[in-house]
Amino acid sequence: GGLLGMALHPGFAANNYIYLYFTSQSGNNVVNKVERYRLQGNTLTERKTIVDNIPGSLFHDGGRIAFGPDNLLYITTGDAGISQSAQDRNSLSGKILRLNDDGSIPAANPFGNALYSYGHRNPQGIAWDEEGKLWGTEHGRSGLQSGLDEINLIKEGSNYGWPNIEGDNSNSAMESPALHSGPDVTWAPADALYYEGILFFTGLRGEALYEARLQGDKITEVKAH
Repeated sequence: GGLLGMALHPGFAANNYIYLYFTSQSGNNVVNKVERYRLQGNTLTERKTIVDNIPGSLFHDGGRIAFGPDNLLYITTGDAGISQSAQDRNSLSGKILRLNDDGSIPAANPFGNALYSYGHRNPQGIAWDEEGKLWGTEHGRSGLQSGLDEINLIKEGSNYGWPNIEGDNSNSAMESPALHSGPDVTWAPADALYYEGILFFTGLRGEALYEARLQGDKITEVKAH
């Protein structure tokens, strides 16, 4: 919970807009929301809600926000502990969302709502390579059967399978990960950053920094630092 992510508007130098993604409370429910502010000196003003009532939870509450090369705002959401909600295209949980900078729905979104992709368990990192391809890091299963953390090449409108498939399982209607950690290794991947052919991501397990080397749509190597 708490502050999940922060992003500056692509036109920040002119408009001073800053976006905050955080966990809050709505009645008895835990929810996540994104708000936009104007940064004036050391003060945040002109508060505007961009998206609200994203289901939150003590677990699988992960999320990041970032503006893409298209100047649209991307928001990752966890399944909030209700696995099947990731497959529900009417739910905001277990998704990657895409919005205009004012919170409205882009006309090009694949389902006519905020969803960009779905079937995610707990995605916590997104980054774009120099070709504009979107990559995401995602937590796999947890508990006694930890492991199967994922790096995904995110495609508009695609279903990434949680909870119906994981690891090497496949389904013709669902996307398999570009790479996963295997059943015996846990990365617990958090934020992600792309730089010169490498996707760097942090790992909560062991407090590690990982380096994933990309070649086109493939990952050739992952090593920890």
